[in-house]
Amino acid sequence: MPEEACPIPTNPSGREGESITRMLAAKRIAIVGLSDDPERTSNHVGAYLQSVGFQIVPVNPNCQTALGEKCLASLSELKEAPDVVLVFRRGEYTPQIADEAAQAKSRGLWLQVGIRNAEARRIAANSAMDYIEDRCMMVEHMRRRRHT
Repeated sequence: MPEEACPIPTNPSGREGESITRMLAAKRIAIVGLSDDPERTSNHVGAYLQSVGFQIVPVNPNCQTALGEKCLASLSELKEAPDVVLVFRRGEYTPQIADEAAQAKSRGLWLQVGIRNAEARRIAANSAMDYIEDRCMMVEHMRRRRHT
């Protein structure tokens, strides 16, 4: 996996740090854009999260399964609310994903490294969801484990 895929994070400040703490305490993570290709960053991050005990729900209309789990075509197919929606899609797709996450009653929306979107941030705020953008959930989890 290329180094730039998950760079060393800066220390989060205030509200961002609190949001990260809450989202890393999640149990169930819907991963939008999770690929079944082990060479893809989404697969590597998803496998890590699964290996440390998170229940993952792959969301990708182009895959049947990923990491041994059946893929859903969209968040609207979820049977129960995810704690967090983790996104591996380009920024222009994130407002729709944020709307779907809010409808699914997710408590958090996390946009992976390199993904930012002001409209997705606004939707998350209006839906009282925790929101993180441009950070790697795996790196944040690993960093917190080292400091505990």
